[in-house]
Amino acid sequence: MLKKSDFYFDLPEELIAQDPLEDRSSSRLLVLDKESGDVSHRIFKDIIEFLKEGDCLVLNNTKVIPARLLGEREGTGAHVEVLLLKRREGDVWETLVKPGKKCRPGTRLSFGDGLLKAEVLETVEEGNRLIHFEYEGIFEEVLDRLGEMPLPPYITHKLQDKNRYQTVYAKYEGSAAAPTAGLHFTQELLAQIAEKGVQIAYVTLHVGLGTFRPVKEENVLEHHMHSEYYQVSEEAAEIINRTKEQGGRVICVGTTSCRTVESAATDDGKVLAGCDNTEIFIYPGYKFKVLDALITNFHLPESTLVMLVSALAGRENVLNAYEEAIREQYRFFSFGDAMFITKID
Repeated sequence: MLKKSDFYFDLPEELIAQDPLEDRSSSRLLVLDKESGDVSHRIFKDIIEFLKEGDCLVLNNTKVIPARLLGEREGTGAHVEVLLLKRREGDVWETLVKPGKKCRPGTRLSFGDGLLKAEVLETVEEGNRLIHFEYEGIFEEVLDRLGEMPLPPYITHKLQDKNRYQTVYAKYEGSAAAPTAGLHFTQELLAQIAEKGVQIAYVTLHVGLGTFRPVKEENVLEHHMHSEYYQVSEEAAEIINRTKEQGGRVICVGTTSCRTVESAATDDGKVLAGCDNTEIFIYPGYKFKVLDALITNFHLPESTLVMLVSALAGRENVLNAYEEAIREQYRFFSFGDAMFITKID
């Protein structure tokens, strides 16, 4: 049995990064040889030294929406917090509501002195609420005015600049969380990578908060992944497939890009263009169909993300690398440092 506790490590709280670095590409980079387990310590912008002409870098161009709304219940004035998780249809969203017990179907909510109003329609799985929003004008503009960035709960500092929780290539709105491995890239670094002859393929996966939900069952296989929407364009599929055919490496930036290409691939490793919802859960024993190497951040103990990187590099190699990162005072989680997991020639 694959146990949740097999992926536990003790992380000192002071290593949880609370603020992004001024220069995105100056964070540290731990390079892990996925076969030998050897590690080396670099700066993120050094990633270019490890990329070769003919490789393909896969980036998730989803854009985080300011999905956290603070308002009140009509009639009582009691405070309420609503987190937008997924647009179901039109102006109906699946949401996470605090306090949930007071927001039964029929409850009316108001945000921004009535600029945005809402009604709770029903309770769905995990206690989430379907909410219908009412407003004048364009919803995205109202949200941009009233909403806050939905930072993970382990980040307690207020974000000074909303754009620092977006990648520089974010394009399509829909995520409740950032694909954080991509936060390390600058436009200059991407230009240098392209000049080196590395192809860049953009895919889209709208990150839901299910990614951060703790694994509750001790038997990992009993954990249920939440569904997330993804899209792979004809152009991206062609770039990735051509890279594989010509012997180049497919290097995914972040677990979300990894899960996108693996979800969109046939058993023989060909990536198909199109859109769908994925509940793919990658853990040790999984055979990767497309991905060769991964750029990723440092993840929470016992999380599905630690399990994914362990599927690529082996649980012992990953936990040993994490121990080394803790000894070396690396910064962890969303605004923290990065890892490059690859085979070192």
